[in-house]
Amino acid sequence: MAVEINIPPPLQALAEGVNKVNVSGSTAGESLRELVRLYPQFRDKIFTQKGRLRSGINIFVNGKNVSPAQLARRVSAGDKIHIAYTILGG
Repeated sequence: MAVEINIPPPLQALAEGVNKVNVSGSTAGESLRELVRLYPQFRDKIFTQKGRLRSGINIFVNGKNVSPAQLARRVSAGDKIHIAYTILGG
């Protein structure tokens, strides 16, 4: 099943400049892991070494915020996942 992941501008260079990637996965987490499989450079930008979402990363499925604990949320063909990348600093 194809799920579309929309990549924010600060991370597009990691995906060879594209802003959307179609991946397979039955959950939001599986879809993000498929993105990492296709583009391994995303691993450290999205996940911690323990496999949790990094601070500053928000995931939306069809416009609804998905908390890190909800990455097991089911997705279907045609669903859209947005990665919101908050640039932190001081």
